[in-house]
Amino acid sequence: MKIQHSPAILSFALVTIISGCAMEPEKPTAQTESAPFVSDYPTRDRVDYVLNCVAQHGGLTYISQYACGCKIDKIAEKLSFAEYEAAKTFSYLSKGQTGDAGAAMRDPTQSKDLRKRLKEAEQSAEKSCFVK
Repeated sequence: MKIQHSPAILSFALVTIISGCAMEPEKPTAQTESAPFVSDYPTRDRVDYVLNCVAQHGGLTYISQYACGCKIDKIAEKLSFAEYEAAKTFSYLSKGQTGDAGAAMRDPTQSKDLRKRLKEAEQSAEKSCFVK
């Protein structure tokens, strides 16, 4: 008898693999000089990023899944979730809009700075995680 897996089951398995075990982050001890890195990125947004990245890199394989999960982790080390979300919003809304309509999202200093930081974080992550 051949077992067929539905896309929903495969998606659930991917989410389970990516999210890992639900654990509380380690609490720093008195001997620790700095607190451990804790990301404020919601799991849903991490999974969404990984699924989009995997789709852009030829589909679900262990290599693409690992590289894309690594990539969002590296981005999270450089940008808070609020910064990441604002940068993605500025990027999305500034594309395709010409003239004054796009200028509101494209021209402000905050927009330029966040889009530049996101681009740099993505490039650094691609090198660190061997995303091709």
